[in-house]
Amino acid sequence: MPRTDRASKLIAAPLERVWAALIDPDALAAWLPPSGMTGRFERFDPRPGGSYRMVLTYADPSDAPGKATADSDIVEARFVDIVPGERVVQAIDFVSDDPTYSGTMLMTWSITDNGDDHTRIDIIAENVPDGIPAEAHAEGLASSLTNLATHTER
Repeated sequence: MPRTDRASKLIAAPLERVWAALIDPDALAAWLPPSGMTGRFERFDPRPGGSYRMVLTYADPSDAPGKATADSDIVEARFVDIVPGERVVQAIDFVSDDPTYSGTMLMTWSITDNGDDHTRIDIIAENVPDGIPAEAHAEGLASSLTNLATHTER
């Protein structure tokens, strides 16, 4: 059954800095992996129709085995839409032999200037694969947003 998950955060950083962190591969690799994971891009082409492949590696895979290998998740993503300073929309597929992770998840990252050098970021994840437990996904999204705040707030 398709599921939609949402997360949001108010970040004490100007919109321009938050936007830059959404489209820069070095910044993304630093803040996007949830707590307990590291990430690296095998390719990254940030334009509508462009794509990326990211390998997320678990520090301790005993608590949450990877979807692609015993210690990693691999994400194949395509940029559906990029509106500078407003939103990034991605179609995301997980590399896995497990059919519960199949299907394309649509993720929309929207940012809004909240005044006084604060930016609100909202994430909507549609068609979340059944293999991703709702609670774990909520924790992962919240962790990434906290990392983004840490990365952009000065």
